[in-house]
Amino acid sequence: MTLGACGSSGSAVTTTGRTPAVTAGRTAMGSSTPTTPGTTPAAAGPTSGWGPDVWSGAGGSGMMGGGWGSWGPGMMGNGHMGNWWLAADGTRVRTLDQARQRATAFADRLGLRVGEVMRFSRNFYAELRTSGGHPATEVLVNPADGAVQIEYGPAMMWNTDYGMPYGTRSGTRVSAGQAKSIALAWLRARDSTLTPGDPESYPGYYTLHTLRTGDITGMLSVNASTGQVWDHTWHGTYIATGRP
Repeated sequence: MTLGACGSSGSAVTTTGRTPAVTAGRTAMGSSTPTTPGTTPAAAGPTSGWGPDVWSGAGGSGMMGGGWGSWGPGMMGNGHMGNWWLAADGTRVRTLDQARQRATAFADRLGLRVGEVMRFSRNFYAELRTSGGHPATEVLVNPADGAVQIEYGPAMMWNTDYGMPYGTRSGTRVSAGQAKSIALAWLRARDSTLTPGDPESYPGYYTLHTLRTGDITGMLSVNASTGQVWDHTWHGTYIATGRP
């Protein structure tokens, strides 16, 4: 799968028979050398942790004009229009509770609710869920000014309900159990001692925490159709988690 707008692909696996096999030696998105989740090489992902320059030619809250862009279901053909960007309110976000408030303001536009919120050194991350509790999509909150956007990477490129209209709905060919096995094989192929957590099933992909002796270090995602792996290199160092 080509990740067009991002200009680079995540580390890929190929599906052969029942169990997709890891293709070793590929590099994570935004990096010229293989990377391991939980580390933050300088070249990996946007240096500010906010808004890759490829989306608009400039990072930060000025992206896409600083307003609401068209995004979400409806762009994928299910008839419900959504939005993908909540403009900054100019207030620094310093705590998990503040990040949850900003993520909730975004989620309300989509009829979703906020689940887990995580703090990293570069940004805040929040999972958005449906009213029935199912994972819907993932967002980032800018700590500098409170702007909120659909998380770049899998949430933009792979999410079949709230993502960009790239490719087609090819269906789920990778189970949650297979996704965890793929993630483990991907980590081992990079000589990492990290282990994957339990997969969260989003439309079109899975997201898993990466763990060191049971403690969160970061996250990665596995495409539910192709088995491709995308390391979330843009977060920086994990700090804390807040649950609903």
